[in-house]
Amino acid sequence: MQKPNPTAGMHHVALFAKNFAACVHFYTELLGMKIIWQPDADNVYLTSGNDNLALHRAPADFAPGRFQHLDHLGFFLHTREDVDEWHDYLRAHEVEIKAAPKDHRDGTRSFYCADPDGNVVQMIYYPL
Repeated sequence: MQKPNPTAGMHHVALFAKNFAACVHFYTELLGMKIIWQPDADNVYLTSGNDNLALHRAPADFAPGRFQHLDHLGFFLHTREDVDEWHDYLRAHEVEIKAAPKDHRDGTRSFYCADPDGNVVQMIYYPL
């Protein structure tokens, strides 16, 4: 199977935040990131221009060793079609798929897989 088009780079990281409000303040007020989407009170998506940081409120039972702060890494893709091509390519190479490709409310399309150490990786088309 031929490898799909190259990714547009890693521009997205998602973190669980135990001190959610303080983290939002840190990244927005201190570091100057802008909120680009806040779908609800437990999730916020930030940018400093050409990147994307997602903060997800950590579960109430969040504890080191039980959960990791890193929710997932995100690699941007150039086209919506690239999402399905990467999905098929990685499946063919026996990569564990965590969630099949799907469209999201904000116009993105993505799927999730796991790297060999179990870290979750999102392959995402983000219409710029």
